[in-house]
This record gives sequence, structure tokens and C-alpha cells, in this order.
Amino acid sequence: MGLLSEGSPLTWEETKKLANHVREHGVKQFINLYKRLRDRQGDVLKWGDEVEYVIVKFDSEKKQAKLSLRAKEILDELNEKEKQDPTGVKSLWRPEYGAYMVEGTPGKPYGGLMAHFNIVEANMRYRREEVQKYLNHDEAILTLTSFPRLGCEDFTDPPSKPTPNEGATRSLFFPDDAVFPGHPRFKTLSQNIRERRGEKVAINLPIYKDMNTVIPVDDSYLHSKAALPDHVYMDAMGFGMGCCCLQLTFQACNIEEARTLYDQLTPLCPIMLALTAASPLHRGFVTDVDCRWNIISSSVDCRTEEERGLKPLKENSFVINKSRYDSIDSYLSCHGAKYNDVPLVYDEAILEKLKNNGIDHLLAQHIAHLFIRDTVSLFSEKVHQDDEKDTDHFENIQSTNWQTMRFKPPPPNSTIGWRVEFRPCEIQITDFENAAVVCFVVLLTRVILSYQLNFIIPISKVDENMQNAQKRGACLNQKFWFRKDITTQVSPPEANKCCKSTTNCDTTLCDQFILLTVNEIINGKEGEFPGLIPLINNYLSGMDVDADTHCTIQQYLKFIQKRAAGDILTTASWIRKYVMNHPDYKQDSKISDEINYDLLKTVNGIQEGLISCPELLGYSTMSKTKESIPPALTKEIC
Repeated sequence: MGLLSEGSPLTWEETKKLANHVREHGVKQFINLYKRLRDRQGDVLKWGDEVEYVIVKFDSEKKQAKLSLRAKEILDELNEKEKQDPTGVKSLWRPEYGAYMVEGTPGKPYGGLMAHFNIVEANMRYRREEVQKYLNHDEAILTLTSFPRLGCEDFTDPPSKPTPNEGATRSLFFPDDAVFPGHPRFKTLSQNIRERRGEKVAINLPIYKDMNTVIPVDDSYLHSKAALPDHVYMDAMGFGMGCCCLQLTFQACNIEEARTLYDQLTPLCPIMLALTAASPLHRGFVTDVDCRWNIISSSVDCRTEEERGLKPLKENSFVINKSRYDSIDSYLSCHGAKYNDVPLVYDEAILEKLKNNGIDHLLAQHIAHLFIRDTVSLFSEKVHQDDEKDTDHFENIQSTNWQTMRFKPPPPNSTIGWRVEFRPCEIQITDFENAAVVCFVVLLTRVILSYQLNFIIPISKVDENMQNAQKRGACLNQKFWFRKDITTQVSPPEANKCCKSTTNCDTTLCDQFILLTVNEIINGKEGEFPGLIPLINNYLSGMDVDADTHCTIQQYLKFIQKRAAGDILTTASWIRKYVMNHPDYKQDSKISDEINYDLLKTVNGIQEGLISCPELLGYSTMSKTKESIPPALTKEIC
């Protein structure tokens, strides 16, 4: 969601004139914050998840499912509890980009107790039930990464029309009415990104070529020079930011631990993206990708033609390799420095200013790299700030660099410490799946820090992995670069029993990395890689875990194991299979109203526990109590 400052939004021309002002004061604010808080110690583990939802309206007579544009109305109701009792609520609710989206988080962060893993799913279920109180009888709240017919004719309720020649998005497909109306940030971002770029954003996804697929798939290529004829073309921020995801934030005990977690989790971003792949359907078509990542990246790509290297630099200062929404470009810890093998673009003057104020080179270049971007959303009331107390200018740039990982300084005048945000995961259909993903990643952070593991690989290989992770069937069919020996000299014997070396010698970098499948990374490869879940289980064996929590954790780990091994399907593979087997599917790569309706009705039935789906969940019931799991599986996992 990012920074939600209140005020009157400035036009792009007004914002552009203040770009250097925001940069200059944003850097000052970071320097002041860093000097005050760099020595902060002793913060305990706290963590939380962010779940994004879409509101869907079903018309059983017409066999149609549409996005309900009632998010603001529902959010107003949900936020009343928080206004009345800010510290006592079990969930917090915030707006998202779409007028059909809401974002829910736990009312309070979870802590370091193992028992907290036992309440994650219950809190997610509570959030879903809380929203359901304010839904109409024909509406449902779904955790769905991409709405299959987003951008098709008449996909919203109430109906809304695109306005290609006016408004914020000027899209051929995505109407301004589908943007959340309750905060000016969202339409301002849409308009300013388009105006800064000098043209609409361009998203082209390869079509899935089925038996009867006609190429070109539609006539959108006739209306835009950016559209490719054999691709699904999309032209607005809403196609990316209108997708849903699952994110986690961790508080570290100090700045160094935060930098370590930032680096060590980075190589896991592509792996978790492939494992949680959930979005093969876009603008009414079956595409040849499984994930949303490149779609969002393109949807907010405000780089000009000069910055994209299409014209010589004249008006702009840098050729920038990536969109402002992409994988990270450099590591932050001393362990990662030698693996920053992709030339980093940064502002030299900002770098020197940061270093002159006592900030080390790695962190300074990270901030100087973020600040090559202009602000794309500024409010008149926030132009002039007290740099000793405020951080809005820093957060303005920080929060619009949407990367796989985010390094987050403590807010001013707060009890919150140094944090990192883990951002690649796609949202899953059920609360159980989302809880399993969350708990797996949190446990992995504990193993990384306890065993002092080293997952770092060259940034160039992370970039390569990110692209492979989005391919159709990547979880089963792609191989990913991973570190061969993840142990250090202080790692326990349990961690290095499968590794060929325990010294982590960096003399021959090319020999340190191997290609592994998601299954081999998660479950292990005999004689070559120990596997992440075996490492977690080794870690848990030394912990004091009560029986109920242990059973819950093992259910989650078994789910992750089975997903990685291909014993159960990724959400993307399950959706593809559903579409391909639907009686209304014509092998033409198109998602009809009827297919969309039946698919989303089934999704709703699965998440409500009314429809059994063992090929997606691994067992035949949604209920997660030990008594309700089939006896054979209970014996297997508990």
C-alpha cells in the first residue's frame, strides 16, 4: 500500500518542479533518522502479514462474476472499530489500489513465541469473517491474485466504462471508477506515472497458445503501437496494482540483523514466487505465465524513453535498468558485498553526502540508488517539513520503490525497530495456504539467524531466477541458481551434513552455485543440498514446542513439502486445469463469463470449506483441527 499522506495532490508539472526538493530533504531525513537510531539494540522479534482481498459480486441468473466497487463503503464500516478502540482490535484494515480491494493485517504483531504459529490461520479466518459481515448476499471476499476478466467489457458492479481520452489512466480497458476513490494517492500515482513516462504504461503477456487460439488474440494491437499482436496487452497501473499479494514484515533486534535478513531472504524471493504462483489468467485470456510480478513491474514503469535507453540522455540523468517495481539491485550486509555483480545506478552526490554523514558505502549506495527516482505523488500540505522530526519525504521515495525486499528504518517517535519486508508471494485461495506460507517463511528466518546460514548468490543470478519463477509450471519444471554450501564455520553439524565444505571459501565463486528445482531446495537433494524443511525440523527439534503448535507447524510444513514436490498443484496450475476442463472452454485461450463465474464460485466454495479440493490442499477438508483430518494423514503429519 505504501505511504498514505493526507492532503491535496499536486499535478505532475507541480510535482516535477519539486522533485529535487523531495530528494534533498528525503536524504536529510534519512541521515537524521539513521544518526538517532543506528545504535538501537534489543528489539525482539515481532512480525505480521498483509493479506489483500477482492470483493466479487455473483449473478447466478446470468452466470456472471464481477468486481464489486464497494471497497470504500466496506472499509468505512471496518475502520469504525479501530477508531473506537485502536489498541484492542484483532485486525486492521487499509485501502488498496482497486475500488474492489481491501487489505487486512493482524491488530497487533505476532512475537517470538512458538505458540503464535498456532493463531495465524485463526486470525486470517477472523479477518475474512469480519469483512463478510458487511457483504451483500450475492457478494464474496476472495483471496485471489488476479481477477480473470479484469479489463474485459462490463467487469465491474456497478458498470463502469474506460475513458481512453481523459482521466487518470486513459486506458482502453481499465476505468478510472475501478480505482479506489477514498484516497487521492491512487489516481494521482496513475496519472503522474503515465505523464512522467510520456505515454501509457505497456504490459504484454505471451498468450497461452491452445488448439484453437487465434493469433492475434484480439484487436487491441490496432489501437496502440505498444501492443504486440500475439500477446495479451494491458495499458494501466490497475492491471498490476489491482492484483493481490501476501506480504510479511519482520522486526530485527538491530540494524545489522535487519541487513542480514534482507540479504539472506533475497535469494528466496524467486523460490517463493514460483511456489506461490497463482495468476495465469489476465484480461479474459489464458496467458503463458503463472505470476503477477512482471505485470506489476510494467504497470508502474514511469521511466522515460531516455531512462529506458531508447534515446540519448538529455532531459534525464540516468539510464535505469529496471522499473521502480522489481527485484532488489544490491545487498546490504558485508557478506553480500562481493555478490553485487550488477552495476548499480546511483546518484553520486547523494552517495557522498550519505558517506560524509557516517553511513557506510553499502547502505549509502542503496539509498542513493532508491533516490534516482522522482517522487510520483506529492501533496501540497507535505511540501515543507521539519527534517529533524518528519520522514515523509524519505518515505515518499522509499515507499514507491516497490522491490522484492524492503529495508525499513524505524518510524520517528515510535517503539518500532529496524524491519525488513518480504514481498514476492502471491496470495493463495485459503487461509490455511496463506498461513502455511507465512509460518514457513517466519520459521526460515529463525533458522537463518540461529544457524547463521548463508544463502547469498550473485544479484545477476537472483534476477535470472526471478524471470524463470514466473514461467508456466516453474515450480515443477524450472531450475534455479542456489548456493551449494549454505553453512558457515559456526553452523551446527545438522546444517552441513549434506554439504561438501564447511568453510564457505569464496575463492572460486563459479563453483559455489548450482541449479536446483524448487523441490530440491525445499526438500533437499541427497548428497548435495540439505533442504530448507529438514533444516527447519532440525531447528524445531531443539525447541520447546507444545503438542498442538507442533502439529499445526507440521501441517504447514507438509503442505509446503507437497507443493514443492508436485504432489499437490500450485494455485496457477490448479486454475489452468480448471479452465482447460470446463465444458464452456473452446481451447481458444479465452475466459468466458460462464468459466469465470464457475471458477470463482468454486474458489469461494473451497475457501469456505464447502468444496473439497485435495489436489490443491493435500487433503479433503478445509477444517484444520486434528480430529477433522483423515486418520492416515493425521498419523503422517502429527
